[in-house]
Parts: sequence; structure tokens; C-alpha cells
Amino acid sequence: MATSQLFDVAGKRAIVTGGAQGLSRGMAEALLENGCKVVLMDVQREKLESVCREYREMGYEAHAVSGNLADRQDLNRMFDEALEILGGRLDVLIPAAGVQRRHLPEEFPADEWDFVLNVNLNHVFFIIQRALKVMLQQPTGGKIINIGSMVTWFGGTTVPAYTATKGAVSQLTRSLAVDCAGRNININAICPGYMDTEMCANMSQARKDETTPRIPAGRWGTPADLKGPVLFLASSASDYLNGALIPVDGGYLCK
Repeated sequence: MATSQLFDVAGKRAIVTGGAQGLSRGMAEALLENGCKVVLMDVQREKLESVCREYREMGYEAHAVSGNLADRQDLNRMFDEALEILGGRLDVLIPAAGVQRRHLPEEFPADEWDFVLNVNLNHVFFIIQRALKVMLQQPTGGKIINIGSMVTWFGGTTVPAYTATKGAVSQLTRSLAVDCAGRNININAICPGYMDTEMCANMSQARKDETTPRIPAGRWGTPADLKGPVLFLASSASDYLNGALIPVDGGYLCK
């Protein structure tokens, strides 16, 4: 295969969860811009439909499926609906939806703990489980791109549930890769650093001022910074990569 074709994803069919905003939208946009048919999922119905309408007006094949990924029954309904839109084929899955709640550990509410685990970890596993049953029947297999975090390697301040789930997603990625690498399925994870998205909007300015100087790149990341890694992991260029955790952090972990 020519090098120019290695990163080609035109014609692939994909699902991206959390696609109404932030990093998820940026990753979906990368696939759309390069010829994929993409179903974006999110709980924010109006925002999601607006995003997809905007992309369709640009000539992209973007479709919206809204619902509650934290609810197992609704997740299954959403997956079935998406698969029908995609004509029964699924080449790329990015279960990127995630939430964060900030409390000191001794004050963390149990209901918020459960909510973070259901979105950040449980939805990831159960939608992957559904996707594998499709991908394993396809001669072309499939690509699954999980979203970890820098807190895979160190603790986060006042985010014990988020840290626990992202560490778990990273280990889940490795475990699933062991089971699937020999069956034409690639499962890897992108681990973003500090990103200028809605999720970090509730950080104090003091914490932001403390964080920025430690980033060797000199700036926070943006959703556009994930486009290249996503195209790599969704394409034939990554056919021999499995179980990898790829930091996209401007060098933060190196300093």
C-alpha cells in the first residue's frame, strides 16, 4: 500500500459518543472531513442535532442519535439506531463521552460517583461489547479508539471518580487489545493532556495559571490537536498497533 493511502479513511463508517462538543466533536470532525460517514451520539439533543445539521450543510455525512449513555437500555437502543443508519457496518468506534465532577474525596456524593463511573467507564465497555459483535463478523475487522487521560499516570486534584475511571479505561484498553489483536481488531487509547474545552471550564484560574507553565508546548491543547492521532488510529497506518496509550499533551508528562 502506498504511503499516501495508509491514512485514508474515506468510506469508513463510524460512531463517536459525546459528539456534540469538545474533544469528541473534534475527533468526529476529523473523520467527517476525510470522508467517513459518522453517527454522533450525545445526551444534548438540540445541540447535537444543530452540530450535525451544520456538518451536513458542509457536505459531510453526519447523523445524530441522542440519548443517555449512562443508561444500559438506552445505550443499546442508541447503538441499534446508529447501526441501522450505518447500514449494519461499523469500522471505527470512539466511545469518547466523558464527564467530570469536582469534590474533595471525603465529600464526594455517591450519586455523582455512580454517574461518572456509568458514563466514563461502563458506557465505554458496553458499547465496545456491542461493536465487537459487529466488527468480528466483518472481513475488514475494525478500529476502536478509547479516550484515557494523563491521570492514568498520576493523581488528579478533587477528581477521584474521573481519575479512577480514566485509569480503568487505560487498563481496559490493554486487556481488550490482548483478546482482540489476533482477530483483526485494533484497540488503542488517546490520553489527552490539558485541553481548552468545556470540561476544564470549572477549573480555578489559579490552577490554570499553575498548569500552563509546565506544558513544554507553551499552551493548552484544542480539539484540533486530536485530529491527526485519530486519523492514524482509524486508518491502516496503525494496523500493527494494539493496546497503546498515546499521550497528546504538549509534552506535559515529560517535564
